[in-house]
Amino acid sequence: MTGIAPLANSIRRKLEAAFAPSALDIVDDSARHAGHAGAIRADGGHGETHFRVRIVSQAFTAMSRVERQRKIYAVLSEELAKSVHALQLDARAPDEVGPDGVTGAKPLR
Repeated sequence: MTGIAPLANSIRRKLEAAFAPSALDIVDDSARHAGHAGAIRADGGHGETHFRVRIVSQAFTAMSRVERQRKIYAVLSEELAKSVHALQLDARAPDEVGPDGVTGAKPLR
């Protein structure tokens, strides 16, 4: 995980531990939000405030979109309370994506 910022790394570790995803993409979108108040962390620093997360996990089977989001927010409650200003989620069960793991999902990059 070289080159991954500390907060993104923490998000990855927590989501992997909680949901054992078959696919997980985390994109730091903070640079796209430079200049607005939410782009400055509580410590005055910049970056690691806005993220897009795409996660595919069997754990989401039979859960509504809202239930999935609540579970993810609970796992990331510490990050959301301190540093993360915005978290865009695309959380799916394996049967909601194609064999390539992305068909039907919103592209993140």
